[in-house]
Amino acid sequence: MSKIDFTSPREAARAFTPKLTGFVEEPLYSRVWPDADLAPRDRSLVTVATLIAGGHAEELPAHLRRAVENGVTKRELSGLITHMAFYVGFPAAITASAIANATLGAIEEAE
Repeated sequence: MSKIDFTSPREAARAFTPKLTGFVEEPLYSRVWPDADLAPRDRSLVTVATLIAGGHAEELPAHLRRAVENGVTKRELSGLITHMAFYVGFPAAITASAIANATLGAIEEAE
C-alpha cells in the first residue's frame, strides 16, 4: 500500500475519485472561492477554522499555505489556532499548531 501525501489530499484522491475532484475544482475553486461576497483572506480564515473544528487535520497543510498566499500572516494563524482551543478543544488546537509549524515554520520574532 502506498503512503498518502497529505500535503494535497485532493491530488492523492484524484486517481480514485476523479468525479469528486471535479466537484472540488468546479464549482468550489472556480466559483465559490472567487465570489466577491467574502474576501479570499477571510475565506481562508473561515476554512482553516472549520477544518480545525471538524478534525480534518489532513487538509490543513494545503489550506494553511493558501491562507498565507491570501494574505493571512503566521501570527494571525497562531492567534486563530489559540482562539479555536476554547471552542473546539485543546487537542484539536495543539494538533493544528503542530501541523502549522511543520507546514509554515515557526513564527519569526519580527512578524
